[in-house]
Amino acid sequence: MFRFESPEYLYLLLLVAVLAVVRLITYRNQKKRLRKFGEPQLLRELMPDVSRWRPGVKFVILEVAAALLIVMLARPQYGVRISHEKRTGIETIIAMDISNSMLAEDVEPSRLSRAKMMVENLVDNFTNDKIGLIVFAGDAFVQLPITSDYVSAKMFLSSISPSMMQAQGTDIAAAIDMATHSFTQQEKIGKAIIIITDGEDHEGGALQAAQDAREKGMRVYVLGVGSPNGAPIPVSGTGDYMRDNTGQTVMSALNEQMCREVAQAGGGAYIHVDNNSNAQRQLDEELDKLEKNETDSTIYSDFDEQFHGVGLLALLLLIIEVCILDRRNPLLRNISLFGKKKPAVAALLLLLSLGAQAQTDRQHIREGNRHFQRGDFEKAEVAYSKALEKNDKNPQAHYNLGLSLMAQKKDSAAVDQFAKASLLEPNPLRKARSFHNVGVVCQQHKMYAEAIEAYKQALRLTPGDDETRYNLVLCQHQLKNQQQNPDQQNQQQQQQNKDEKQQQDQQQKQQQDQQKQEQQEQKPQMSRENAEQLLNAAMQQEKQTQQRLKETEKQGQRRQNDKNW
Repeated sequence: MFRFESPEYLYLLLLVAVLAVVRLITYRNQKKRLRKFGEPQLLRELMPDVSRWRPGVKFVILEVAAALLIVMLARPQYGVRISHEKRTGIETIIAMDISNSMLAEDVEPSRLSRAKMMVENLVDNFTNDKIGLIVFAGDAFVQLPITSDYVSAKMFLSSISPSMMQAQGTDIAAAIDMATHSFTQQEKIGKAIIIITDGEDHEGGALQAAQDAREKGMRVYVLGVGSPNGAPIPVSGTGDYMRDNTGQTVMSALNEQMCREVAQAGGGAYIHVDNNSNAQRQLDEELDKLEKNETDSTIYSDFDEQFHGVGLLALLLLIIEVCILDRRNPLLRNISLFGKKKPAVAALLLLLSLGAQAQTDRQHIREGNRHFQRGDFEKAEVAYSKALEKNDKNPQAHYNLGLSLMAQKKDSAAVDQFAKASLLEPNPLRKARSFHNVGVVCQQHKMYAEAIEAYKQALRLTPGDDETRYNLVLCQHQLKNQQQNPDQQNQQQQQQNKDEKQQQDQQQKQQQDQQKQEQQEQKPQMSRENAEQLLNAAMQQEKQTQQRLKETEKQGQRRQNDKNW
């Protein structure tokens, strides 16, 4: 994005145009006066040292330099700037309940809308603090990693809705556990976990999770939204209210006792949120009690100052203007920069400038690669963004930017960059990797239908990719199981998350061994028998998960959640 910080100075460019008109009139009057002395050709022979082009060239250079100086005063700004600032504050992770019960309207305009307003006011009061955002229902995931970018926090906050969660319910324990792993590694700084919920904990384990967070030096605060008397849950677009399995209208009530117990176990405080501003004031007072310490914050600016380059170019033109004499130098008489070869010189300068621009584009990508290899994904993101500012049609820059965003858990932005890379990339192998990464992100967020389509796109380009083929088969089974038994899926998913990584590593190792064997047998693609083996492996994985869930139910460690709010 490009802008001028002080655009009012651009009106001075009218003076440049006026000077050009005055110069033109003066030049024409000068020619008329010379004709009174004789023929122009005869006069040029009588004055061999007088140059025909130099005065005009000098004037044009002065005009351009003056215009550049005016532009410099207007402070042109373009690109992204990153800076590091030392701030003294706390770290806060907000875990917001977005289950369907948060749509109840016992708090105006609704529980969820009221919660969003509180978080927005909290962000407005932050100055030197860091904030992160987690959303949860029957499951939990990070919506915004901990950051000092309050603008992004508000942007992500506005997009939150219950439709983001496929697994309904209220698992406060999962939200607290994820929040404990979302802080930075810095010590001696206040760390607060703010749970915003209506208190209907369907999964259990919240007290133990809060105690664990307290032992790690964190404080758990619970904001109870709603009324203890309960309220129906409206169904959007129908004018009716949500009903349970027996056909009765669901009345969602705030469980204040459970909220107090969780807050007490977490060493924090319970605050009841209603239609006044007392809850906001109490929360600010509680957070002020936490220990503040100096943190290194990465600050992004959408506009970086560019007047330095404009000023240097103006200075260079002024130096050139001084070096060009009004009269010809006898020693350089045979050298002509303003003769018949002017178009060739201009074309050469244009090619050099285009080459320099292309080189700058590649330099930003190489710089981003160095930051990415060192694990500094924020600086890598900035470098790749600068490369795209130079050339937004560069598929490598889009792909690398997607990887850096994916490493920072900015999944939605990463998918957008991978999609752009797949459209611009002519190489089928690289295009397939873009589709594969889109599938991985969608699979992590349980968007199995989108993941299946992305994996299919990748396999159309690289049919022999066993990793993509396995992920496709696994997503197909997960989608089928989700559609057939959505209630049991809520239970299966949490158990799968614990051992999924280990099982996938084992499966990938088997695939690599199998691929080596196929290469030795000179088979370019996976055979139908191998695909069936992978299918059987995925089915076996599902059977093992179901068996573990049955054993857990027998032991009474977990109860079934058949609620959809």
